[in-house]
Amino acid sequence: DNVDYADATICESSLPYTWYDQQLTTSGKYSYVEQYAGTDIDSIQHILNLTVIPTAYVTEYATACDSYTWTDGKEYTESGTYTQHLETVNGCDSIVTLHLTVNKSSVASDEYATICYGERYTWNGKDYQSSGDYTVTLSNAAGCDSVVTLHLVVLPEAVADTLSAVVGADDL
Repeated sequence: DNVDYADATICESSLPYTWYDQQLTTSGKYSYVEQYAGTDIDSIQHILNLTVIPTAYVTEYATACDSYTWTDGKEYTESGTYTQHLETVNGCDSIVTLHLTVNKSSVASDEYATICYGERYTWNGKDYQSSGDYTVTLSNAAGCDSVVTLHLVVLPEAVADTLSAVVGADDL
C-alpha cells in the first residue's frame, strides 16, 4: 500500500502541467511509479487526479446609437469586434468578444416655411400658426435620433392683406 494520492486543479492557460517529468495537457487520472532499489520500500505509486479548467469563451452582440459603454467601462463609438481578457471566479482566463454595431444619429436638419397671417401650417401631424422654431425628434432608418427644426415665419396681417390685394385672394 505504498500509494500517494494527489489532486490538482489548473487553468488551461497554465498548460502543460509538469508532474514527475510528464507534460500533462488534459484532465484525467495519471500514475507514476517511483522505484527505490536497495531499500525497504521497492516503490511508491503516485496517483494524480488532474482537473484542467478550460478557458471560457463568451460572445456578445450589441447594437447602439452613437456609442456603447461595455463592461470594461470604455465608450465605443465605432462598429467592430472588441475583445476583453478577464478572470473567472476560479482565477482562470475568460475571453469575451463583443460584436458591436454602432448606428449614427442623423445630423440635425432645418426646414423653413412662411405662411400668411391667419393660416395654419401642418408639420409632423401638428398645426402651427405662430412664428417660431419648433423641434421634433424622429427616428432615422437605423432607429437612431433624427432632430429636425422647423423655422416658421407668419407674415403680419398687414403684409398678408397687401399680398392678397396685389395677387388676388383666389391666387393665394
